[in-house]
Amino acid sequence: MTIETEAQAQAWLRDVVGADVAAMDRLARLAILLTEENERQNLVARGTLPHVWQRHILDSAQLLAVPRETVPDGSWLDLGTGAGFPGLAIAALQPSRPITLVDSRKLRTEWLARAAADLGLGNVTVVLSRVEDLPPQQHAVISARAFAPLDRLLQLSARFSTPETLWLLPKGAKAAHELAELPQGWRHMFHVEQSLTDSNAGVIAGRLLDTPTLKRHTGKHSKVPNP
Repeated sequence: MTIETEAQAQAWLRDVVGADVAAMDRLARLAILLTEENERQNLVARGTLPHVWQRHILDSAQLLAVPRETVPDGSWLDLGTGAGFPGLAIAALQPSRPITLVDSRKLRTEWLARAAADLGLGNVTVVLSRVEDLPPQQHAVISARAFAPLDRLLQLSARFSTPETLWLLPKGAKAAHELAELPQGWRHMFHVEQSLTDSNAGVIAGRLLDTPTLKRHTGKHSKVPNP
């Protein structure tokens, strides 16, 4: 199923995710803030703004209803969050869940902090940092939307994960290819689900069970056989 209209996207949020009136109001306000800020800095492609519910809000919210996965309670880490997707949209839907938004661009993080405050989202922490420089801290959920190729993403962020952490990674048309090309040594239970917003796009979801031994400074894997 592919959701193709703004009305369908809003209906899905209410019917599937269970977004109440307050959550829908927060998301509507987020759409306004995004449109206004996009005049000052290029947060998203201008052509996507008339379809913001489908292209950005629903594209984020679908992570709460990925088939074959149950999203655990606990803290959520969104890496390379950019315009706040998926992390800020998830925070608007789940205002009691601690969510950390990480981005290395100062203007982006300043806007994210203002938007979170405007939406009354005290559950959001905005961090200006490269992923490489973040202190290690485990999270229940890790997301990243078009942030880095899967192998590189895992190298950078496996230290934030436990075997119980759920990874939710919108990957566009390259999802299946990136998963198939993941080098030997990563023990995982990842799979690809079709995106609700694009019939050609996929979401990599699942758990990272173990990591290969990484050679210092080179970023290359030593060979660790699968069990």
